[in-house]
Amino acid sequence: MKWRKLIIATHRDVGYFFAGLTVIYAISGIAVNHIEDWNPNYVIRTETVSVGELPSGGNTVVAGAVLERMDISEEPESLVRMAPDELRIFLRQRTLTVAVPSGEVRDEHARRRYAFFEMNYLHLNPGKGFWTWFADVYALGLVVLACTGIFIITGKKGLGGRGRWLLIAGIVIPIFYLILVVWF
Repeated sequence: MKWRKLIIATHRDVGYFFAGLTVIYAISGIAVNHIEDWNPNYVIRTETVSVGELPSGGNTVVAGAVLERMDISEEPESLVRMAPDELRIFLRQRTLTVAVPSGEVRDEHARRRYAFFEMNYLHLNPGKGFWTWFADVYALGLVVLACTGIFIITGKKGLGGRGRWLLIAGIVIPIFYLILVVWF
């Protein structure tokens, strides 16, 4: 009976500790799984404007004229000539794609998607460092939750009954998927 109490207490305490992060990772996982349908990190608004005929010259001259005519005082982070008739001006949260010399500008404004950006940042871990270690501890915590959770319920609803079949199904489904998608 002591083992059972230890398993239940461990499951409860680890579960409470990681509950918030589990919700964050779950929401982020759903968002990132559907990246083909939407940008989970940014809301991007696009509009097209005409700034008139542009002067001939290098990227800096053309960019200067575009920024002045659009009343943008921000310094570009970079200028890239995508083709002889197309210049991209990269600003902090905005990209201007300029048709040269016609002066048609596609203006893309990007802003962080509230809460999703931060959740995805944690989940995808571009910062590394401390968060990598904490995410590893979290992964081990999930292993502890899975292993202790298996043994909490006994009898017909536990491993002696339907719990066994649910456990087997949870193992077989990913294996079956891999057989269908990866191996064939």
